[in-house]
Amino acid sequence: MKKTFIAVVTIIASLSAVAQTNEELYAKAYKLKLEYKNKEAFPMFQTLLKSDSNNLNYLQYGSFLYSKYGFYYAPEAEKMTYYKKAEHLAKKAIKINEASADAHYVYAMALGRINENASSKQKIANAKLIKTEVDRAITLNPKLAGAYHILGRWNRTVAGFSSVEKIMINSFFGGVPPGGSYDDAVKAFMTAVGIEPKYMAHQYELAQTYYDMGKNVEAKLWAQKAMEIIPSNDDDKKAKADCEALLKKLN
Repeated sequence: MKKTFIAVVTIIASLSAVAQTNEELYAKAYKLKLEYKNKEAFPMFQTLLKSDSNNLNYLQYGSFLYSKYGFYYAPEAEKMTYYKKAEHLAKKAIKINEASADAHYVYAMALGRINENASSKQKIANAKLIKTEVDRAITLNPKLAGAYHILGRWNRTVAGFSSVEKIMINSFFGGVPPGGSYDDAVKAFMTAVGIEPKYMAHQYELAQTYYDMGKNVEAKLWAQKAMEIIPSNDDDKKAKADCEALLKKLN
């Protein structure tokens, strides 16, 4: 009996130590994520997921980082593996808490990344799901700037579908949800800028949307405004390069 008691106490102490270690690691990893230091945060969340694969925060933020790390750092041949992992983690997070805005947001993000290398049919099939997930995220958290960013890209993508793709949408998928116009894209990106005015990527995407609309004056204005921001993360560094390329077209 005494040995059993000691064993139980030892197990409890061990579990408590693991929980404390996880809490400390999560605090560090989440702080890095908030600071947009995704490359540094990524391996920490991988460790946390190995320790507890049913923790909502580990799942949804792990999904976010798999999408980010896959896009910026994974070899081209391995990117899809990261995006699929991000999708898996997001879906698991939604099962644990359907009311988590971040879980729906990162699911939409993972699907968007997957779509970058998908066939036209797969892109169209995912289009409805991306819209459903991003709308759910915004309903749950109207201040989630990243969700509006994805919504803006979704609207712009649908607005730019070819006539053949639009026929496929109507014939095989019963159309797409309401929206899908350049004006809707502008509205979404404007909202994202309003929430995160110092995040260069929102302003660049707004400039690109105006360019796609043929509104070069507005495109140049927003590209120049974006360039006033000092890049502080991978997204902003990419946005700066994209802005420079867009301004060359406009000048």
